[in-house]
Amino acid sequence: MTHDLTFPSGTPTAEGLAERALRDPHRPRFHFTSPGGWLNDPNGLSHWNGVYHLFYQYNPLAAAHHRIHWGHATSTDLIHWTDEPVALVPGTTGPDRDGCWSGVLVDDGGVPTLVYSGRHGEHELPCVARGSADLRYWTKDPANPVIAAPPEGIDITAFRDHCVWREGQLWRQLVGSGIRGAGGTAFLYESDDLRSWRYVGPLLTGDASQNRGELDWTGTMWECVDLFRLGEGEEAGSTDVLVFSAWDEGTTHHPLYWIGRYEGDTFTPTGLHRLDYGGRYFYAPQSTGDEHGRRLMFGWLQEGRTDEANAQAGWCGVMSLPRVVTLATDGGLHQAPVPELTELRRERVEVAPGRLADSYTRLPAVRGDQLDIETTLRLAPGATARLVLRETPDGAERTVVEVSRSHDGASGTLRLHRDTSSLDPTVDTELRYGEVPLGSDGRVDLRVLVDHSALEIFANGRALTARIYPTRPDKAVGVGVGADGDVALERFDAWQMASVFSDGPRPLWP
Repeated sequence: MTHDLTFPSGTPTAEGLAERALRDPHRPRFHFTSPGGWLNDPNGLSHWNGVYHLFYQYNPLAAAHHRIHWGHATSTDLIHWTDEPVALVPGTTGPDRDGCWSGVLVDDGGVPTLVYSGRHGEHELPCVARGSADLRYWTKDPANPVIAAPPEGIDITAFRDHCVWREGQLWRQLVGSGIRGAGGTAFLYESDDLRSWRYVGPLLTGDASQNRGELDWTGTMWECVDLFRLGEGEEAGSTDVLVFSAWDEGTTHHPLYWIGRYEGDTFTPTGLHRLDYGGRYFYAPQSTGDEHGRRLMFGWLQEGRTDEANAQAGWCGVMSLPRVVTLATDGGLHQAPVPELTELRRERVEVAPGRLADSYTRLPAVRGDQLDIETTLRLAPGATARLVLRETPDGAERTVVEVSRSHDGASGTLRLHRDTSSLDPTVDTELRYGEVPLGSDGRVDLRVLVDHSALEIFANGRALTARIYPTRPDKAVGVGVGADGDVALERFDAWQMASVFSDGPRPLWP
């Protein structure tokens, strides 16, 4: 999914854009952002010969919105990233002349190979490119597109984004789509060589007539489908997960996932879940397995301010922190930031445990706009705990993370209140919320990562991602805690987080 980022005074130079982006106080410092211009979907995630590769949808100068490139960054630790040369550039002719859209990287007999959506006019079709051994340089296949058209006889809403894997002697591929009048779907294909593909059929089709307007509506098209298996070899057995982002007529809604069983040519679902309670603020996720046996996931943090504000800032879009995805005890997914992130921690502050007796107490020892906070709370039935972030001295701007337990003690809810997060009336301040699993003791393990405008919250393995834009960012550094009802603060640790990029502008075209 793309959108315009039009500069009011014309397109600036690459150097000017990078300088402008560097000065914006809302730009994160330990999340990955592009050097300048516009970023969205993570693509081609891989752990190749000990190096993590992050490709991403990239519009370096944010000119014509559909001329999308593939940016590229590498890391050995999932924390510090090196900008690499742009991997894919739209052709002057051919099936990707209007953009190189989302896709994946696979190992084709030792040859790194990209499968991506080339855009030509209104057509979005699968294309292939082969890479050098270091994944820095790519050659497009002259046979592109490798699928000439969507399935015949089906009225589709869209046809793009790919999930490709090896299954026995065959390659299999999912292409995100939707069947008009029915719902979003993932079309299944198979191939001997990644170039000649046979259509198998829809793997699974949603019902767009159900739950329209709700937080689990499956949309009229599924973007960025991702199929993977968790728990294989474990005593409890394995589970298949089908992730997708619900889309409808140009509007991005939210990421969801089906739990179930992939077998043969079908996926039999047993449950539908919300992937991130932030909705579109964690969109188009993609995952990969690494050499340590982990399933890692990245998502695109969309902006919550106007296109004009994005243009003035000179950049747009943030990559999420990498997450480890595992099976939760309740059958859903458990998400947590990769443990490598703790290497960025500096200047630990510990708050003494005890009962939270007041509705609000400011913590003068904890301040900042680059923070990692870990706390353990125990909530009695009917109780609510809150963590206040990015608060100005006068309290006029503040963001509130709230965890509550139902009066019967059976369930918990995570809420993010942003109604006072900014005095700018043009930014999004909509409430975000979702269910949190609780044990009989009401324990909540809360992890909150604050990185200027980027906010990632994890509560008992459930994630909520959002963006905040205080108008006085240099003053909005206060932190506090509070409670209504019986809440025990068993642990509270906070760290300042180091920046991962240098203080100078990064080259826009590395």
